[in-house]
Amino acid sequence: MAARDIDNLIEKYKSTMIDWRRHLHKFPELSYQEHETARFVYRTLEKLENIELSRPTPTSVMARLHGCEPGRVLVIRADTDALPVQEENDLEYASRKPGIMHACGHDGHIAMLMATAEVLASLRDQIKGEVRFIFQHAEEKYPGGAEELVQAGVMEKADWVIGAHLWASLKVGTIGIGYGSIMASPDGFRITIKGRGGHAALPHQTNDPIAIGAQIVTNLQHIVARNIDPLENVVVSVTQFKAGNTDNIISGSAELSGTVRTFDPKIRRKISQLIERIAKGITEAHGATCIYNYYEGYRTVINSQEVTKVIADTVKEVLGEEALIFVRPSMGGEDFSAYLQKTPGTFFFVGAGNKEKGLSYPHHHPRFNIDEEGMINGVRIFVHTTLKLLG
Repeated sequence: MAARDIDNLIEKYKSTMIDWRRHLHKFPELSYQEHETARFVYRTLEKLENIELSRPTPTSVMARLHGCEPGRVLVIRADTDALPVQEENDLEYASRKPGIMHACGHDGHIAMLMATAEVLASLRDQIKGEVRFIFQHAEEKYPGGAEELVQAGVMEKADWVIGAHLWASLKVGTIGIGYGSIMASPDGFRITIKGRGGHAALPHQTNDPIAIGAQIVTNLQHIVARNIDPLENVVVSVTQFKAGNTDNIISGSAELSGTVRTFDPKIRRKISQLIERIAKGITEAHGATCIYNYYEGYRTVINSQEVTKVIADTVKEVLGEEALIFVRPSMGGEDFSAYLQKTPGTFFFVGAGNKEKGLSYPHHHPRFNIDEEGMINGVRIFVHTTLKLLG
């Protein structure tokens, strides 16, 4: 089938895909709780011929399409979980679940991959090998669904893996790609300061864990400013500071927590050591103690040169040269990195922002929404890339 005919076939799924996405947006589910979402995907795809379905975990779905001849194996992944966010959009299809919202575009990811599966199932005679469609739970919550699915065997004998994210900061009609490291490792830390509290009118009888914590926050800024090569991409952010419960008592303890983002495993280890040294040095200097915990999150997402070039060429051929945007690495994290430990692959970004329509709120914002026109471009890249790799 000619490329134009394939695009016409994809276009026929546009309204259906939007309906799927809006249904999923109405009924979001948090990480590890995506039971109805998985059932919706399963029931929709089980109507297709040539598709073999399974449930690797209670809240995920894997669909397998075997081509007309043996060949290599391509895995395509979509994440399915929502966020603990109260939606503020005035939409007919706004979330019906208080405090839960698809505020990161995962509803669109599901709809895109379902449409991709339907299109490729009808193009089976052009495929040599196997396509696996992974509808993955719990991307938003560590340890993440990707690692669990890898352990369940979804990547066995796979040759490549690709995934995409609808991206509000990219204009609809564009596709963002990057070679090499494209998303950071998102780690976390917690520092619990144990000191001596007392009456706020008698501060000399305390060693004030709040004042100690304030010094730790200030000194942690020196890690990036003075301990790391300025050409490296590193973020150290304290995001929570908890202490006390009334205004006339100096608390006997305080707790700080935050995040570390970097692309280099060596720097990742160095930063953890520096945070511990600063926290313990300051607390000990003031006669207090601290408990330090560092939590490694997902690995860095590192795109394959080979697969990224295939996608870049596909974008230029299918959407035009002007649609291809080379994006800077993001300090956001993605558990897609778990699949990349097993086989080469690429994670790319599908433009879904539209300022003219007021669709420019950032991901995880209570008014986040996407330009649904972007989803059809995601499907086009998935389908044409599959046919390039397995055609």
